[in-house]
Amino acid sequence: MPGFSYLCVVMTKKMKLRNTLFVAAGIMLLVANCLPAASKAKKKTVLPEQVTISKQTLQDKIRGAWAGQVIGCTYGGPTEFKFSSFIPSEYTIDWNEHLIKWWYDHVPGLYDDVYMDLTFVEVFDREGLDAPVESFAKAFANAGYPLWHANLQARYNILHGIMPPESGSWINNAHADDIDFQIEADYAGIMSPGMINTAVDYTDEIGHIMNYGDGWYGGVYVAAMYALAFVTDDIPFIVREALKTIPSQSKYYKCMSDVIGWWEKYPDDWHITWALTNERYGFDIGCPSGFNSAFNIDAVINSAYIIIGLLYGQGNFYRTIDISTRCGYDSDCNPASAGGILGTILGFNKIPAYWKTPIYEVEDIDFKYTDISLNRAYKMSLKQALQVIERNGGSTEGASVTIKTQKPRAVRLEQSFEGHWPVAKKDIKMTPWKMGEYTFEGKGAVLSYHFTLPKPYNVKDYEANVEVYVDGSLYKTVQLPTAGNGQTRELCCIWNLPLGQHKVSVRWTNKPDDINMVIDTINIFSDKPAPVKHVDK
Repeated sequence: MPGFSYLCVVMTKKMKLRNTLFVAAGIMLLVANCLPAASKAKKKTVLPEQVTISKQTLQDKIRGAWAGQVIGCTYGGPTEFKFSSFIPSEYTIDWNEHLIKWWYDHVPGLYDDVYMDLTFVEVFDREGLDAPVESFAKAFANAGYPLWHANLQARYNILHGIMPPESGSWINNAHADDIDFQIEADYAGIMSPGMINTAVDYTDEIGHIMNYGDGWYGGVYVAAMYALAFVTDDIPFIVREALKTIPSQSKYYKCMSDVIGWWEKYPDDWHITWALTNERYGFDIGCPSGFNSAFNIDAVINSAYIIIGLLYGQGNFYRTIDISTRCGYDSDCNPASAGGILGTILGFNKIPAYWKTPIYEVEDIDFKYTDISLNRAYKMSLKQALQVIERNGGSTEGASVTIKTQKPRAVRLEQSFEGHWPVAKKDIKMTPWKMGEYTFEGKGAVLSYHFTLPKPYNVKDYEANVEVYVDGSLYKTVQLPTAGNGQTRELCCIWNLPLGQHKVSVRWTNKPDDINMVIDTINIFSDKPAPVKHVDK
């Protein structure tokens, strides 16, 4: 029967994306109703108030956490955003003992999952556990690596005087719900073994550098799962217990809760859970490039893919990273998180040799844009973990550590894009003066743009000064660099207008003769989804 449900999805994959998800989910439900619900009784895991492990075991789990990330990221790397549906089993994903080194040498940017994390690890190492958020923000904003989506906009905000938490707020960052912090929050769980609330606390200020709401929750949840992975090997318990840190009213919580429920009901075929998840949660309302497209970098759906891999992988390293990869979308970051969490559970020594052998070749090589190797990361994280254990009532004397465990508490409720719903994405493809006053119906809009530059163009210190007018009044003035890492893809976010017809225009006040700007698209927001215009006959 699982084979038939798999076939049902494959048969529909050439249809339009939302039709694909709807039809696949409908067919699967018909099939799934014939399947028996999970018959196994839930394993009852209760953490003791304190857990004692050897320092050697702690170090091995930390090594497994970082190595698991690298392995999962490498495995999924060739597939990233190549599939808007799940990746069929017929698609071969290669692996060999020199593959990680190849990516290190040829595409080092693949490991943004890791070197972004290491930015924060390094600040803790340099300034201590009480380092102010400004230190993390400045290290992040001034690092040499390229950024995308929420991270890119956050860097732009910080370099232009908008500091956290405002730099990650949806008011200033249209990517607030994107995956960015989810892939960077591993540090918080790794430095807080067994201490779930402490791990979550270390996500708050840093997570709001680039994200808000569901985007922050992605990092909260990942960090919480890492923390628990140090003190229990019960994966369903980890997934459920970590979810207690997320407000139950949030979309994020509801999605993860549904995934867990579908896994319990249909334990033998992850494709059913995948289809149901996409049908209910596969609609991106925030990311300007994700709305109304097959591209989805929203934290909610990609977090779901992490736990689909963990739950259906059942502790098998290959199945875990393979399923998280084959769920699609951000299919290097999701297996990186799943592989890191499972690597923590197993410890490095129990990761199968087939998967960890390529790690040995790179452990002393610094990640691109850093002076930190895996071996140095292991040491830094162990040092920080020992400090956090002591600070939170545990002990680290002798050859063992005693960790005081914590009962999870939910963080505050945050909701991005409150009162706003995307209803249209319109191509403009005109220079500001040709666009003139653009009329739209709604209460908000996001304008995207690009510069057209002669090559080479070497005015690195130049920033375009651009005024945005709404209904004839100056709404905002923005400075847009044409070069360097401090650029942005969105010219302006416009929110909280009275519902109705509005006119937007753009005035470039310091235009050089040899540069042009093109307004690419406008995403239009109303107070509710656009009505269906077709008659059902």
